[in-house]
Amino acid sequence: MPCSISSATICLYDSNRISLAAATDLSFTEDVGRRFASYGWQVLAVADGNDLAELQQAMEAAREERSQPTLIMIKTRIGYGSPNKEGSCEAHGSPLGADEVMLTKEGLGWPPEPAFHIPAEAMEHCRRAVKSGKAAEAAWKALLEKYRLEYPAEAAELDRRISGKLPDGWQKNLPVFPADPKGLATRAASGKVLNNIAPCLTELVGGSADLNPSTLTALAGAGDFQSPRLQPADRQGAVGGPWDYSGRNVHFGVREHAMGAAMNGMAAHGAITPFGATFLVFADYLRPSIRLAALMGLHLVYVFTHDSIAVGEDGPTHQPVEHLAALRAIPGLTVIRPADANETATAWQVALEKRDGPVALILSRQNLPTLDRSILAPADGVQRGAYILAESQGGEPDLILIASGSEVSLALSAREKLHGQGVRARVVSMPSWELFDARPTDYRNLVLPPQVKARLAVEAGSSQGWHRHVGEKGDVIGVDRFGASAPGQAAMEAYGFTSENICTAALALLQKRH
Repeated sequence: MPCSISSATICLYDSNRISLAAATDLSFTEDVGRRFASYGWQVLAVADGNDLAELQQAMEAAREERSQPTLIMIKTRIGYGSPNKEGSCEAHGSPLGADEVMLTKEGLGWPPEPAFHIPAEAMEHCRRAVKSGKAAEAAWKALLEKYRLEYPAEAAELDRRISGKLPDGWQKNLPVFPADPKGLATRAASGKVLNNIAPCLTELVGGSADLNPSTLTALAGAGDFQSPRLQPADRQGAVGGPWDYSGRNVHFGVREHAMGAAMNGMAAHGAITPFGATFLVFADYLRPSIRLAALMGLHLVYVFTHDSIAVGEDGPTHQPVEHLAALRAIPGLTVIRPADANETATAWQVALEKRDGPVALILSRQNLPTLDRSILAPADGVQRGAYILAESQGGEPDLILIASGSEVSLALSAREKLHGQGVRARVVSMPSWELFDARPTDYRNLVLPPQVKARLAVEAGSSQGWHRHVGEKGDVIGVDRFGASAPGQAAMEAYGFTSENICTAALALLQKRH
Protein backbone atom coordinates (compact mmCIF):
# COMPACT_ATOMS: atom_id res chain seq x y z
CA MET A 1 0.00 0.00 0.00
CA PRO A 2 1.78 3.22 -1.12
CA CYS A 3 2.29 5.60 1.75
CA SER A 4 4.80 8.34 2.53
CA ILE A 5 4.33 8.04 6.28
CA SER A 6 7.15 6.43 8.27
CA SER A 7 7.57 6.03 11.98
CA ALA A 8 10.09 4.78 14.49
CA THR A 9 9.41 2.07 17.04
CA ILE A 10 10.95 3.04 20.37
CA CYS A 11 10.93 0.99 23.59
CA LEU A 12 12.22 2.31 26.90
CA TYR A 13 13.81 -0.29 29.18
CA ASP A 14 13.86 0.69 32.87
CA SER A 15 17.06 -0.85 34.18
CA ASN A 16 16.75 -0.33 37.94
CA ARG A 17 18.06 -3.84 38.74
CA ILE A 18 15.46 -4.43 41.45
CA SER A 19 12.66 -7.03 41.48
CA LEU A 20 9.88 -7.60 43.97
CA ALA A 21 11.95 -9.98 46.09
CA ALA A 22 15.58 -8.93 45.72
CA ALA A 23 18.22 -7.43 43.47
CA THR A 24 17.95 -8.82 39.94
CA ASP A 25 21.64 -9.78 40.03
CA LEU A 26 20.58 -12.86 41.99
CA SER A 27 18.26 -14.16 39.27
CA PHE A 28 18.81 -12.27 36.01
CA THR A 29 22.28 -12.10 34.50
CA GLU A 30 21.71 -11.85 30.76
CA ASP A 31 22.98 -8.91 28.69
CA VAL A 32 19.69 -7.42 27.51
CA GLY A 33 21.34 -4.88 25.22
CA ARG A 34 23.32 -7.49 23.31
CA ARG A 35 20.26 -9.72 23.09
CA PHE A 36 18.20 -6.99 21.43
CA ALA A 37 21.11 -6.04 19.19
CA SER A 38 21.17 -9.64 17.98
CA TYR A 39 17.49 -9.27 17.10
CA GLY A 40 18.39 -6.43 14.75
CA TRP A 41 17.46 -3.56 17.08
CA GLN A 42 19.40 -0.35 17.59
CA VAL A 43 20.34 -0.23 21.27
CA LEU A 44 21.02 3.07 23.04
CA ALA A 45 21.93 3.67 26.68
CA VAL A 46 21.08 6.44 29.14
CA ALA A 47 23.38 6.37 32.15
CA ASP A 48 21.14 8.47 34.40
CA GLY A 49 17.39 8.27 34.03
CA ASN A 50 17.03 11.59 35.86
CA ASP A 51 19.17 13.42 33.29
CA LEU A 52 16.45 14.79 31.02
CA ALA A 53 18.93 16.19 28.49
CA GLU A 54 20.58 12.79 28.05
CA LEU A 55 17.18 11.12 27.77
CA GLN A 56 16.01 13.68 25.19
CA GLN A 57 19.15 13.14 23.13
CA ALA A 58 18.55 9.38 23.06
CA MET A 59 14.92 9.87 22.05
CA GLU A 60 15.92 12.12 19.16
CA ALA A 61 18.47 9.59 17.95
CA ALA A 62 15.84 6.85 18.12
CA ARG A 63 13.33 8.90 16.10
CA GLU A 64 15.89 9.39 13.35
CA GLU A 65 16.40 5.63 12.95
CA ARG A 66 13.81 4.31 10.45
CA SER A 67 15.27 0.98 9.35
CA GLN A 68 15.09 -0.80 12.70
CA PRO A 69 13.38 -0.48 16.09
CA THR A 70 15.26 1.08 19.00
CA LEU A 71 15.65 -0.05 22.61
CA ILE A 72 16.73 2.69 25.02
CA MET A 73 18.19 1.21 28.20
CA ILE A 74 17.78 3.70 31.04
CA LYS A 75 19.52 3.26 34.39
CA THR A 76 17.19 4.47 37.12
CA ARG A 77 16.96 4.25 40.90
CA ILE A 78 13.71 2.80 42.18
CA GLY A 79 12.17 4.89 44.94
CA TYR A 80 14.36 7.84 43.95
CA GLY A 81 14.66 10.36 46.78
CA SER A 82 13.39 8.07 49.51
CA PRO A 83 16.03 8.20 52.29
CA ASN A 84 15.29 4.69 53.55
CA LYS A 85 13.91 2.80 50.54
CA GLU A 86 15.64 4.11 47.43
CA GLY A 87 17.23 1.25 45.48
CA SER A 88 15.51 -1.44 47.54
CA CYS A 89 12.97 -4.10 46.71
CA GLU A 90 10.70 -2.57 49.37
CA ALA A 91 10.06 0.33 47.00
CA HIS A 92 8.91 -2.17 44.36
CA GLY A 93 6.17 -4.04 46.12
CA SER A 94 4.49 -1.63 48.54
CA PRO A 95 3.77 2.09 49.08
CA LEU A 96 6.41 4.19 50.82
CA GLY A 97 4.03 5.00 53.67
CA ALA A 98 3.03 8.44 54.99
CA ASP A 99 6.18 9.01 57.07
CA GLU A 100 8.57 8.01 54.31
CA VAL A 101 6.67 10.14 51.79
CA MET A 102 7.17 13.19 54.02
CA LEU A 103 10.88 12.41 54.39
CA THR A 104 11.19 11.99 50.63
CA LYS A 105 9.47 15.31 49.98
CA GLU A 106 11.80 17.02 52.43
CA GLY A 107 14.85 15.51 50.79
CA LEU A 108 13.73 16.55 47.32
CA GLY A 109 12.64 20.01 48.42
CA TRP A 110 9.03 19.25 47.53
CA PRO A 111 6.14 21.08 49.25
CA PRO A 112 4.65 18.87 51.98
CA GLU A 113 1.16 20.11 51.14
CA PRO A 114 -1.04 19.51 49.26
CA ALA A 115 -0.65 15.75 49.29
CA PHE A 116 -0.65 15.66 45.48
CA HIS A 117 1.17 18.79 44.39
CA ILE A 118 1.39 19.72 40.69
CA PRO A 119 3.91 22.51 40.03
CA ALA A 120 2.69 25.31 37.81
CA GLU A 121 5.52 24.63 35.34
CA ALA A 122 4.43 21.00 35.00
CA MET A 123 0.80 22.00 34.56
CA GLU A 124 1.73 24.54 31.87
CA HIS A 125 3.92 21.98 30.08
CA CYS A 126 1.14 19.38 30.03
CA ARG A 127 -1.48 21.91 28.94
CA ARG A 128 0.68 22.72 25.88
CA ALA A 129 -0.01 19.18 24.73
CA VAL A 130 -3.68 20.10 24.20
CA LYS A 131 -2.81 22.74 21.62
CA SER A 132 0.01 20.77 19.99
CA GLY A 133 -2.15 17.65 20.00
CA LYS A 134 -4.93 19.42 18.10
CA ALA A 135 -2.39 20.68 15.58
CA ALA A 136 -0.89 17.20 15.15
CA GLU A 137 -4.35 15.69 14.71
CA ALA A 138 -5.27 18.30 12.10
CA ALA A 139 -2.02 17.64 10.23
CA TRP A 140 -2.66 13.91 10.32
CA LYS A 141 -6.20 14.31 9.00
CA ALA A 142 -4.96 16.56 6.20
CA LEU A 143 -2.30 14.02 5.26
CA LEU A 144 -4.86 11.22 5.35
CA GLU A 145 -7.24 13.22 3.16
CA LYS A 146 -4.43 13.80 0.66
CA TYR A 147 -3.79 10.05 0.73
CA ARG A 148 -7.47 9.38 0.03
CA LEU A 149 -7.34 11.61 -3.04
CA GLU A 150 -4.13 10.11 -4.42
CA TYR A 151 -4.87 6.48 -3.53
CA PRO A 152 -8.66 6.07 -3.24
CA ALA A 153 -8.70 2.27 -3.49
CA GLU A 154 -5.96 1.83 -0.88
CA ALA A 155 -7.62 4.38 1.42
CA ALA A 156 -10.93 2.54 1.17
CA GLU A 157 -9.17 -0.70 2.07
CA LEU A 158 -7.50 0.99 5.03
CA ASP A 159 -10.84 2.34 6.25
CA ARG A 160 -12.42 -1.09 5.90
CA ARG A 161 -9.70 -2.75 7.88
CA ILE A 162 -9.71 -0.14 10.64
CA SER A 163 -13.50 -0.43 10.97
CA GLY A 164 -13.26 -4.22 11.24
CA LYS A 165 -15.74 -4.73 8.39
CA LEU A 166 -15.13 -7.75 6.17
CA PRO A 167 -15.22 -7.32 2.36
CA ASP A 168 -18.60 -7.81 0.71
CA GLY A 169 -19.01 -11.37 -0.54
CA TRP A 170 -15.82 -12.65 1.05
CA GLN A 171 -17.64 -15.85 2.07
CA LYS A 172 -17.66 -16.89 -1.60
CA ASN A 173 -13.99 -17.75 -1.12
CA LEU A 174 -14.80 -20.38 1.50
CA PRO A 175 -14.28 -23.76 -0.14
CA VAL A 176 -16.99 -26.43 -0.23
CA PHE A 177 -15.64 -29.93 0.18
CA PRO A 178 -17.31 -32.90 -1.55
CA ALA A 179 -18.41 -35.89 0.48
CA ASP A 180 -15.55 -38.32 0.90
CA PRO A 181 -15.43 -41.32 3.26
CA LYS A 182 -11.63 -41.04 3.40
CA GLY A 183 -11.79 -37.28 3.86
CA LEU A 184 -8.94 -35.20 5.20
CA ALA A 185 -7.69 -33.92 8.51
CA THR A 186 -9.41 -30.78 9.74
CA ARG A 187 -5.96 -29.15 10.04
CA ALA A 188 -5.53 -29.77 6.29
CA ALA A 189 -9.00 -28.41 5.59
CA SER A 190 -8.14 -25.36 7.69
CA GLY A 191 -5.01 -24.77 5.62
CA LYS A 192 -7.04 -24.86 2.41
CA VAL A 193 -9.62 -22.47 3.87
CA LEU A 194 -6.95 -20.09 5.12
CA ASN A 195 -5.21 -19.89 1.76
CA ASN A 196 -8.49 -19.50 -0.11
CA ILE A 197 -9.59 -16.50 1.95
CA ALA A 198 -6.22 -14.83 2.56
CA PRO A 199 -6.01 -13.05 -0.83
CA CYS A 200 -9.24 -11.12 -0.18
CA LEU A 201 -8.68 -10.66 3.56
CA THR A 202 -5.45 -8.72 3.55
CA GLU A 203 -5.73 -8.13 7.29
CA LEU A 204 -5.00 -11.81 8.02
CA VAL A 205 -1.47 -12.00 9.39
CA GLY A 206 0.06 -14.80 11.42
CA GLY A 207 1.95 -18.00 11.65
CA SER A 208 2.89 -20.71 14.09
CA ALA A 209 5.30 -21.54 16.88
CA ASP A 210 7.71 -23.16 14.41
CA LEU A 211 5.09 -25.72 13.32
CA ASN A 212 3.86 -24.60 9.89
CA PRO A 213 4.47 -28.01 8.27
CA SER A 214 2.25 -29.58 10.95
CA THR A 215 -0.37 -26.90 11.58
CA LEU A 216 -0.57 -26.04 7.86
CA THR A 217 -0.93 -22.33 8.55
CA ALA A 218 1.53 -20.90 6.00
CA LEU A 219 0.06 -18.33 3.59
CA ALA A 220 1.46 -19.31 0.21
CA GLY A 221 3.14 -16.46 -1.63
CA ALA A 222 2.42 -13.93 1.11
CA GLY A 223 6.06 -13.39 2.05
CA ASP A 224 7.93 -13.72 5.32
CA PHE A 225 7.90 -11.05 8.02
CA GLN A 226 11.50 -10.37 8.91
CA SER A 227 14.02 -7.57 8.65
CA PRO A 228 15.47 -7.44 5.12
CA ARG A 229 18.78 -6.56 6.75
CA LEU A 230 18.98 -10.06 8.19
CA GLN A 231 18.33 -12.07 5.01
CA PRO A 232 21.44 -13.88 3.74
CA ALA A 233 22.07 -13.40 0.04
CA ASP A 234 21.84 -17.12 -0.63
CA ARG A 235 18.63 -17.79 1.30
CA GLN A 236 15.05 -17.18 0.29
CA GLY A 237 12.07 -17.06 2.62
CA ALA A 238 10.54 -20.21 4.05
CA VAL A 239 7.29 -19.42 2.26
CA GLY A 240 8.90 -17.63 -0.65
CA GLY A 241 9.90 -14.13 -1.62
CA PRO A 242 12.15 -11.61 0.06
CA TRP A 243 12.25 -10.96 3.77
CA ASP A 244 10.62 -7.66 4.63
CA TYR A 245 8.00 -6.07 6.86
CA SER A 246 5.22 -6.51 4.30
CA GLY A 247 5.35 -10.30 4.71
CA ARG A 248 2.20 -11.79 6.23
CA ASN A 249 3.83 -15.01 7.48
CA VAL A 250 5.23 -14.40 10.95
CA HIS A 251 7.78 -16.99 12.09
CA PHE A 252 7.31 -16.89 15.86
CA GLY A 253 9.79 -19.67 16.58
CA VAL A 254 9.36 -22.05 19.50
CA ARG A 255 7.76 -19.29 21.55
CA GLU A 256 4.07 -19.92 22.21
CA HIS A 257 3.88 -17.36 25.02
CA ALA A 258 5.58 -14.66 22.94
CA MET A 259 3.37 -15.58 19.99
CA GLY A 260 0.26 -15.04 22.08
CA ALA A 261 1.55 -11.71 23.40
CA ALA A 262 2.43 -10.50 19.90
CA MET A 263 -1.02 -11.51 18.64
CA ASN A 264 -2.61 -9.49 21.44
CA GLY A 265 -0.57 -6.45 20.48
CA MET A 266 -1.54 -6.72 16.82
CA ALA A 267 -5.21 -7.18 17.64
CA ALA A 268 -5.21 -4.27 20.09
CA HIS A 269 -3.59 -2.05 17.46
CA GLY A 270 -6.38 -2.81 15.02
CA ALA A 271 -6.64 -3.18 11.22
CA ILE A 272 -5.03 -6.63 11.57
CA THR A 273 -6.62 -10.00 12.32
CA PRO A 274 -3.80 -12.11 13.74
CA PHE A 275 -3.76 -15.88 13.90
CA GLY A 276 -1.31 -18.16 15.66
CA ALA A 277 -0.92 -21.92 15.63
CA THR A 278 0.57 -24.70 17.69
CA PHE A 279 -0.37 -28.17 18.95
CA LEU A 280 -3.32 -28.23 21.35
CA VAL A 281 -1.17 -29.73 24.11
CA PHE A 282 1.02 -26.61 23.97
CA ALA A 283 -1.91 -24.25 24.54
CA ASP A 284 -0.76 -24.19 28.16
CA TYR A 285 2.33 -22.19 27.14
CA LEU A 286 0.25 -19.27 25.88
CA ARG A 287 -2.64 -19.53 28.33
CA PRO A 288 -1.84 -16.20 30.06
CA SER A 289 -2.00 -14.44 26.68
CA ILE A 290 -5.25 -16.24 25.79
CA ARG A 291 -6.73 -15.13 29.09
CA LEU A 292 -5.76 -11.52 28.43
CA ALA A 293 -7.15 -11.67 24.89
CA ALA A 294 -10.46 -12.90 26.28
CA LEU A 295 -10.38 -10.31 29.07
CA MET A 296 -9.85 -7.50 26.55
CA GLY A 297 -12.29 -8.90 23.98
CA LEU A 298 -9.63 -8.96 21.26
CA HIS A 299 -10.41 -10.31 17.81
CA LEU A 300 -7.88 -13.01 16.95
CA VAL A 301 -7.78 -16.69 16.05
CA TYR A 302 -5.86 -19.57 17.63
CA VAL A 303 -5.31 -22.67 15.50
CA PHE A 304 -4.70 -25.68 17.75
CA THR A 305 -4.00 -28.91 15.88
CA HIS A 306 -3.22 -32.51 16.94
CA ASP A 307 -6.28 -32.35 19.14
CA SER A 308 -6.49 -35.71 20.90
CA ILE A 309 -4.88 -39.02 21.85
CA ALA A 310 -5.12 -39.80 18.13
CA VAL A 311 -1.75 -38.07 17.70
CA GLY A 312 -0.47 -41.53 18.55
CA GLU A 313 3.18 -42.42 18.95
CA ASP A 314 4.26 -39.07 20.38
CA GLY A 315 2.77 -40.43 23.58
CA PRO A 316 1.08 -38.88 26.60
CA THR A 317 3.37 -35.84 26.74
CA HIS A 318 1.97 -34.70 23.39
CA GLN A 319 -1.57 -36.03 23.71
CA PRO A 320 -3.99 -33.37 24.98
CA VAL A 321 -6.49 -34.61 27.55
CA GLU A 322 -7.54 -31.74 29.82
CA HIS A 323 -6.88 -28.95 27.33
CA LEU A 324 -10.36 -28.64 25.83
CA ALA A 325 -11.85 -28.35 29.30
CA ALA A 326 -9.20 -25.80 30.30
CA LEU A 327 -9.85 -23.62 27.25
CA ARG A 328 -13.62 -23.82 27.70
CA ALA A 329 -13.15 -22.58 31.26
CA ILE A 330 -11.79 -19.22 30.03
CA PRO A 331 -14.61 -16.65 30.01
CA GLY A 332 -14.98 -14.90 26.67
CA LEU A 333 -13.06 -17.49 24.62
CA THR A 334 -15.05 -19.31 21.92
CA VAL A 335 -13.80 -22.85 21.35
CA ILE A 336 -14.78 -24.66 18.13
CA ARG A 337 -13.90 -28.28 17.38
CA PRO A 338 -15.23 -29.07 13.87
CA ALA A 339 -16.23 -32.56 12.75
CA ASP A 340 -15.12 -32.42 9.12
CA ALA A 341 -13.79 -30.17 6.38
CA ASN A 342 -17.03 -28.27 5.82
CA GLU A 343 -17.54 -27.64 9.52
CA THR A 344 -13.96 -26.33 9.51
CA ALA A 345 -14.80 -23.84 6.75
CA THR A 346 -17.79 -22.60 8.74
CA ALA A 347 -15.66 -22.46 11.90
CA TRP A 348 -13.29 -20.07 10.12
CA GLN A 349 -16.27 -17.99 9.05
CA VAL A 350 -17.44 -17.76 12.65
CA ALA A 351 -13.93 -16.90 13.83
CA LEU A 352 -13.59 -14.03 11.37
CA GLU A 353 -17.08 -12.63 11.82
CA LYS A 354 -17.09 -12.80 15.61
CA ARG A 355 -15.61 -9.47 16.69
CA ASP A 356 -16.12 -9.49 20.46
CA GLY A 357 -13.45 -11.94 21.56
CA PRO A 358 -10.89 -14.56 20.54
CA VAL A 359 -11.74 -17.88 18.90
CA ALA A 360 -9.83 -21.16 19.24
CA LEU A 361 -10.13 -23.72 16.43
CA ILE A 362 -9.40 -27.27 17.59
CA LEU A 363 -8.29 -29.43 14.67
CA SER A 364 -7.36 -33.05 14.06
CA ARG A 365 -4.10 -34.52 12.94
CA GLN A 366 -5.74 -37.57 11.36
CA ASN A 367 -8.07 -37.71 8.38
CA LEU A 368 -11.79 -37.47 9.12
CA PRO A 369 -14.56 -38.42 6.69
CA THR A 370 -16.05 -35.45 4.83
CA LEU A 371 -19.71 -35.96 5.67
CA ASP A 372 -22.35 -36.22 2.95
CA ARG A 373 -24.38 -33.06 3.41
CA SER A 374 -26.95 -34.19 0.84
CA ILE A 375 -28.31 -36.60 3.46
CA LEU A 376 -27.13 -34.82 6.60
CA ALA A 377 -27.75 -31.31 7.92
CA PRO A 378 -25.63 -28.52 6.38
CA ALA A 379 -22.39 -27.53 8.08
CA ASP A 380 -23.55 -23.97 8.73
CA GLY A 381 -25.09 -25.41 11.90
CA VAL A 382 -21.65 -24.72 13.42
CA GLN A 383 -22.74 -21.09 13.75
CA ARG A 384 -25.29 -22.20 16.34
CA GLY A 385 -22.75 -24.20 18.34
CA ALA A 386 -24.71 -27.46 18.11
CA TYR A 387 -27.23 -28.79 15.64
CA ILE A 388 -29.14 -31.92 14.73
CA LEU A 389 -26.82 -33.57 12.24
CA ALA A 390 -28.90 -36.74 11.76
CA GLU A 391 -32.40 -37.23 13.09
CA SER A 392 -33.58 -40.45 14.70
CA GLN A 393 -35.12 -42.89 12.26
CA GLY A 394 -38.72 -43.96 12.77
CA GLY A 395 -39.95 -41.40 15.31
CA GLU A 396 -38.96 -39.41 18.38
CA PRO A 397 -35.49 -40.28 19.64
CA ASP A 398 -34.96 -42.80 22.40
CA LEU A 399 -31.42 -41.53 22.76
CA ILE A 400 -29.29 -38.55 21.77
CA LEU A 401 -25.67 -39.03 20.80
CA ILE A 402 -23.68 -35.78 21.19
CA ALA A 403 -20.17 -35.51 19.79
CA SER A 404 -17.57 -33.06 18.55
CA GLY A 405 -14.68 -33.28 16.15
CA SER A 406 -13.39 -36.69 15.15
CA GLU A 407 -15.99 -38.50 17.23
CA VAL A 408 -18.97 -37.22 15.21
CA SER A 409 -18.45 -39.75 12.41
CA LEU A 410 -18.26 -42.50 15.05
CA ALA A 411 -21.59 -41.35 16.48
CA LEU A 412 -23.14 -41.49 13.00
CA SER A 413 -21.89 -45.05 12.55
CA ALA A 414 -23.24 -46.01 15.99
CA ARG A 415 -26.62 -44.49 15.07
CA GLU A 416 -26.92 -46.92 12.16
CA LYS A 417 -25.97 -49.88 14.32
CA LEU A 418 -28.47 -48.86 17.00
CA HIS A 419 -31.20 -48.49 14.39
CA GLY A 420 -30.56 -52.11 13.45
CA GLN A 421 -31.27 -53.00 17.08
CA GLY A 422 -34.50 -51.03 17.21
CA VAL A 423 -33.08 -47.95 18.96
CA ARG A 424 -33.96 -44.53 17.58
CA ALA A 425 -30.89 -42.32 18.04
CA ARG A 426 -30.43 -38.66 17.13
CA VAL A 427 -26.90 -37.42 16.43
CA VAL A 428 -26.03 -33.90 17.50
CA SER A 429 -22.81 -32.31 16.37
CA MET A 430 -21.66 -29.91 19.11
CA PRO A 431 -18.49 -28.14 17.96
CA SER A 432 -18.87 -25.19 20.35
CA TRP A 433 -20.37 -25.04 23.83
CA GLU A 434 -20.07 -21.26 23.91
CA LEU A 435 -22.00 -20.69 20.69
CA PHE A 436 -24.67 -23.18 21.73
CA ASP A 437 -25.08 -21.66 25.19
CA ALA A 438 -25.65 -18.27 23.54
CA ARG A 439 -28.66 -19.58 21.57
CA PRO A 440 -32.22 -19.01 22.81
CA THR A 441 -33.67 -21.60 25.16
CA ASP A 442 -36.20 -22.68 22.54
CA TYR A 443 -33.45 -23.62 20.12
CA ARG A 444 -31.41 -25.46 22.75
CA ASN A 445 -34.51 -27.42 23.78
CA LEU A 446 -35.16 -28.25 20.14
CA VAL A 447 -31.71 -29.79 19.76
CA LEU A 448 -31.65 -31.40 23.20
CA PRO A 449 -35.32 -31.97 24.21
CA PRO A 450 -35.62 -31.96 28.01
CA GLN A 451 -37.86 -35.03 27.89
CA VAL A 452 -35.11 -37.15 26.30
CA LYS A 453 -33.02 -38.03 29.32
CA ALA A 454 -30.90 -40.70 27.64
CA ARG A 455 -27.97 -38.70 26.32
CA LEU A 456 -24.46 -39.91 25.58
CA ALA A 457 -21.62 -37.47 24.87
CA VAL A 458 -18.55 -38.70 23.01
CA GLU A 459 -15.33 -36.65 22.93
CA ALA A 460 -11.67 -37.68 23.01
CA GLY A 461 -10.83 -35.39 25.91
CA SER A 462 -11.67 -34.83 29.55
CA SER A 463 -15.31 -35.52 30.40
CA GLN A 464 -15.29 -32.54 32.74
CA GLY A 465 -18.21 -30.24 31.98
CA TRP A 466 -20.11 -32.55 29.65
CA HIS A 467 -22.78 -33.35 32.25
CA ARG A 468 -24.19 -29.88 31.75
CA HIS A 469 -25.40 -31.20 28.38
CA VAL A 470 -26.09 -34.87 29.10
CA GLY A 471 -27.71 -34.26 32.49
CA GLU A 472 -27.65 -36.45 35.59
CA LYS A 473 -29.21 -39.35 33.70
CA GLY A 474 -26.74 -39.20 30.83
CA ASP A 475 -23.21 -40.50 30.36
CA VAL A 476 -19.92 -39.52 28.75
CA ILE A 477 -17.29 -41.43 26.82
CA GLY A 478 -14.20 -39.32 27.38
CA VAL A 479 -10.56 -39.47 28.41
CA ASP A 480 -10.02 -38.93 32.12
CA ARG A 481 -6.47 -40.26 32.31
CA PHE A 482 -3.32 -39.59 30.34
CA GLY A 483 -2.89 -41.12 26.91
CA ALA A 484 -0.50 -43.84 25.82
CA SER A 485 2.08 -44.25 23.10
CA ALA A 486 0.56 -46.22 20.24
CA PRO A 487 -0.56 -45.65 16.67
CA GLY A 488 -3.36 -43.10 16.69
CA GLN A 489 -6.13 -45.47 15.68
CA ALA A 490 -4.96 -48.06 18.17
CA ALA A 491 -4.98 -45.48 20.97
CA MET A 492 -8.50 -44.37 20.07
CA GLU A 493 -9.77 -47.94 20.04
CA ALA A 494 -8.06 -48.78 23.31
CA TYR A 495 -9.77 -45.80 24.96
CA GLY A 496 -13.21 -46.80 23.73
CA PHE A 497 -13.65 -44.53 20.73
CA THR A 498 -15.31 -47.02 18.41
CA SER A 499 -18.85 -47.20 17.10
CA GLU A 500 -19.22 -50.57 18.83
CA ASN A 501 -18.32 -49.18 22.23
CA ILE A 502 -20.65 -46.23 21.70
CA CYS A 503 -23.46 -48.70 20.98
CA THR A 504 -22.62 -50.70 24.09
CA ALA A 505 -22.63 -47.59 26.27
CA ALA A 506 -25.87 -46.36 24.67
CA LEU A 507 -27.66 -49.64 25.26
CA ALA A 508 -26.42 -49.75 28.85
CA LEU A 509 -27.73 -46.22 29.34
CA LEU A 510 -31.16 -47.17 28.00
CA GLN A 511 -31.21 -50.35 30.08
CA LYS A 512 -30.43 -48.33 33.21
CA ARG A 513 -33.43 -46.13 32.51
CA HIS A 514 -35.81 -49.07 32.38
